[in-house]
Amino acid sequence: MSTTTPQITDSHCHLDFPDFEGELEAVIARAAEAGVTRMVTICTKLKNEPAVRAIAEAHAPVFYAAGTHPMSVASEPMVSYDELIALADHPKFIGIGETGLDYHYTAESAEIQQQSLRTHIAAARDTKLPLIIHARAADDDMARILREEMQNGAFSCVMHCFSSSADLGRAALDLGFYLSMSGIAAFPKSQELRDIFAAAPLDRILVETDAPYLAPPPHRGKRNEPAYSALTARVGAEVFGLDYTDFAAQTQANFERLFWKATQVEVAA
Repeated sequence: MSTTTPQITDSHCHLDFPDFEGELEAVIARAAEAGVTRMVTICTKLKNEPAVRAIAEAHAPVFYAAGTHPMSVASEPMVSYDELIALADHPKFIGIGETGLDYHYTAESAEIQQQSLRTHIAAARDTKLPLIIHARAADDDMARILREEMQNGAFSCVMHCFSSSADLGRAALDLGFYLSMSGIAAFPKSQELRDIFAAAPLDRILVETDAPYLAPPPHRGKRNEPAYSALTARVGAEVFGLDYTDFAAQTQANFERLFWKATQVEVAA
C-alpha cells in the first residue's frame, strides 16, 4: 500500500456471507490498497458467531461485532444479556449488534424486535462497547426507545448505514451518537440524505460499506466490498467540503473514539 494513501476504516461489513467465500484474502488485500486498513465484520445471528470470530482471528485488519438482526429475531432464539456479555471477553470483539428495528419487511415482529433491542442496549451499556443500530421504517419507536434507554444509563451507539429521516438523525446526534455513511449516500438521488450528513457534526461521522450490499457508484448493483468504502468516503469529503485526506483522518479519529477497543488490540499486537 502506498504510504500516501489516506487510511480509513470500513466500520460495517459482512465478510462471513457466501458472497466472499474463497476470496477473503484478495478482498482484504484490495481493501489495503484502497487505504482501508481496518474493517468490522458484523455477525447478524448468534449461531454464526464462531465463524465470524474465526475471520477476525485469522486476519489482522478484521475486527468483529455480534448480535441478532431485527429481521431475524422472530426466527432465531432470543438473545440474552449474558450471551452478549460473554462475547465481549474476546479481544477483537469491539461492538454490540447489529440490532435495531425494521418494520419495512418484518413489522409483525415489532414487539420482540423492541425486546431484543433493549437487551442489546443493556449489554452495550455495561460493556462500554458501542451499539450498532439498524433502523428502517421505525423512526418514531427507534427514537423513543433510544431516549428511554439513555435515561437508564449512558451508552454509545452508531446508526449504521444511516438513511432514515432528518428527525431520527437529529435525535441520535442529540444523544451523542454517530451516523455512518454507506454507499447509499453516494447514490445520485440521495441529495436529501447528503444534506442530513452535512448538517451533522464532523466528529460524529463514520464510513462503511455494509458489504456485500449497497455498492457505491461506479459499482452500484454489483457486489460491494470493503475497498469501496474509500469511494463513499470521497463523497463524504465533498459533502463536508474537505480535502479527502482530512476527511479520512477525521473518520479514523471518530472510529477510534467510538470503537475504542480496536485501538487496544493494535497497541497490544
